[in-house]
Amino acid sequence: MLKTMTGKMHATSHDMSQESREAMVALCNQQLANIFDLYAQTKQAHWNVKGMYFEALHVLFDKMADTVFPFGDEIAERATALGGTALGTVQMAANATELPDFPADIFDGETMLKVVVERWAQVAASMRAAISQAEDVNDMGTADMFTAISREVDKLLWFAESHLQ
Repeated sequence: MLKTMTGKMHATSHDMSQESREAMVALCNQQLANIFDLYAQTKQAHWNVKGMYFEALHVLFDKMADTVFPFGDEIAERATALGGTALGTVQMAANATELPDFPADIFDGETMLKVVVERWAQVAASMRAAISQAEDVNDMGTADMFTAISREVDKLLWFAESHLQ
């Protein structure tokens, strides 16, 4: 984890070591960037999808975006509870996201759905890796948070991917 992903660390009575807290704050900030980017990319698909299955995909993408948006707040609050700084502006997320840019030149439902599925799968994998990293430093609170988020991301990935099977 990059130390720059922690922002300013604050004094806290939390019993985790400073090093572990910094690692978890960096991990939270990475996932925060991914979640905000996933939200924005899913809304981009929602707004711009075209084609025969417009209504179904338009509604699905909106549901997916609405479900993932609150996770940003949960992750940011965990970072600050650990004495860190949540790095959650659009610019911060854009600089830190692991997701590739959303193509601006696609509109047809099937192609757009494939891109959305790819992004959600990437976040699902990153979230599972985050669970393991939190467990490695015995931060079960952060691991539990990522586990709960992972379940919802996996479920919505299934909903989207089912349209392609």
